[in-house]
Amino acid sequence: MNEPQLLDLIERYLSNELSKQEQIEFELMRKADGSINGRIKEHQQFLKYMADWNERLEFENKLNEIHEEIDIDAVKEQLGIHQGRVVTLWRNHHSKISVAASIAIFAVMVTLFFTGYFNNQNQQSRYSALRRELETVKRSQSALIRNMTGKPVNKNNLNPGDFGGTGFAINASGDIITNFHVINGADSVYVQNSNGESFKAATIYTNSDYDLAVLHITDTSFKHLSAVPYAFRKSKADLGEDVFTLGYPKDSVVIGKGYLSSFTGYDNDSLAYQVSIPVNPGNSGGPLLDSYGNVIGIIKGKQTQVDGAAFATKSNYLMKAIQSIPADSTGRKICLNSKNNLSKLTRAQQIKKLQNYVFMVKVYN
Repeated sequence: MNEPQLLDLIERYLSNELSKQEQIEFELMRKADGSINGRIKEHQQFLKYMADWNERLEFENKLNEIHEEIDIDAVKEQLGIHQGRVVTLWRNHHSKISVAASIAIFAVMVTLFFTGYFNNQNQQSRYSALRRELETVKRSQSALIRNMTGKPVNKNNLNPGDFGGTGFAINASGDIITNFHVINGADSVYVQNSNGESFKAATIYTNSDYDLAVLHITDTSFKHLSAVPYAFRKSKADLGEDVFTLGYPKDSVVIGKGYLSSFTGYDNDSLAYQVSIPVNPGNSGGPLLDSYGNVIGIIKGKQTQVDGAAFATKSNYLMKAIQSIPADSTGRKICLNSKNNLSKLTRAQQIKKLQNYVFMVKVYN
């Protein structure tokens, strides 16, 4: 079925114009294809817009009728001869003027609604990516030291970076995955381990659709890690399943725990999970793990108007992105660990091992 045929069928369905057999077939098609429900809602909204627009046209017609009733020449004459008659004019015509003003305001509001102004404002206030602004940390530290010493601070000695996030190792060779929005626009990128050691890194792959980026530590002082202790989960996680994450919303690693609350992310994004877990700017790029220590996703954002609603790109999309990296871009094939050495450990033991593989990402623009 092509697009016009589907729209025609939906409109007939909403107008109760389908035959009994057609309605049965349509209901079966809705059950087989969940996206049709979304199309029905969109069409209902479209019909509502059309009804609102028709109402606006009726208001405009009323405005024209009001204008025809007002004697403009008489109004000008009253204003020209008696300046004090403005009050009298208002008393005589205030109801008509009020209606005209109301119609004008309504027209402006409808125009803003149709242009998507309110939707854009609402979207911006509800979703928040979790890249951390490190420049604000630098300014606050600088002010604190200046107040203590009375001397200006050398900024070269106090440079944490412009933005920050989290990343975690996908192998022992220094390949680290994070969010694309964390490193987007970066001139240079550094990663810092839990011991406070910083290493220069290069971006070797980005995927803006999945909001993912892969970094490789290029610093000669970096020594290869031990084998990565966690695996990447291929199967779908379960609702209510316990999860936890590690990240850098501040200069030391922070642990957050919660549960998986939805199979879809923000605005029904099928690429992501929704998890009830505390996250803050700086958590972007952190691993989301199940209770056995398997990576099931990567934290990327949260909903600002809902408590504990965070979002994480699912691990199967993470694996697809990594497997699609061409070997010629790195000179080698990036392979993911398939063995999990954390499953039999307590949570405290899991975290102790994980800390060595989770990095703070520092971005310089």
